[in-house]
Amino acid sequence: MARVALVTGGTRGIGAGIAKELKARGYTVAVNYLGNEEVAGKFRKETGIPTFLFSVADFESCAAGIEKVTAELGGPVDVLVNNAGITRDSFMHKMTVDNWKAVINTNLGSVFNMCRQVIEGMRERAFGRIINISSINAMKGQMGQTNYCAAKAGIIGFTKALAQENANKGITVNAVAPGYIGTDMVAAMKPEIVEKIVAQIPVGRLGEVEEIAQMVAFLASDEAGFITGATLNVNGGQYMQ
Repeated sequence: MARVALVTGGTRGIGAGIAKELKARGYTVAVNYLGNEEVAGKFRKETGIPTFLFSVADFESCAAGIEKVTAELGGPVDVLVNNAGITRDSFMHKMTVDNWKAVINTNLGSVFNMCRQVIEGMRERAFGRIINISSINAMKGQMGQTNYCAAKAGIIGFTKALAQENANKGITVNAVAPGYIGTDMVAAMKPEIVEKIVAQIPVGRLGEVEEIAQMVAFLASDEAGFITGATLNVNGGQYMQ
């Protein structure tokens, strides 16, 4: 049976690219989403990949969601890609408590919520691949994103700790930190802003969704079995760690 992969926030942007790449490589893929049924329906129609509606920010919702994924796909989750995330940008002196909590719970709390559902089974089966999507801004910081940067930096620390706990159980845990990628969100920016961003990228262009997806697919593979606790920067040289 093909290995089962689950991608959170997987119906658009980077998540959708990851899901498509994993399917192309022979995985049985499912994606999670929240809220936009129109986008999810279009994704299902175009890809044939099943979608599951639940909130990654809520522990019990994740438990129920994983149960549904396992039942429908006929096997436990072997590869978990924690991609779901939101932004609620503002300067700290104007940031509301609700916007702080929303980003921390969705972007960082979700990583615990999802990993906790699958880690025991992965340990029992002596195999697992967990890939957490961080961000260039976790390392370099970004004005107006104290909540987002804190959450994405927290993912890196979480990744290292979980990797150490499970390295002797056939489970690898890694993070991918994308730079500025040519998603719909970036495309919606004013052209002059995009030009300023590109000017800061040594390779001279935005990244492609497929480039992130290919990195994730490699980390999910058997060939990446000796890589764990790592954060792979895919940012065109904009930030070199």
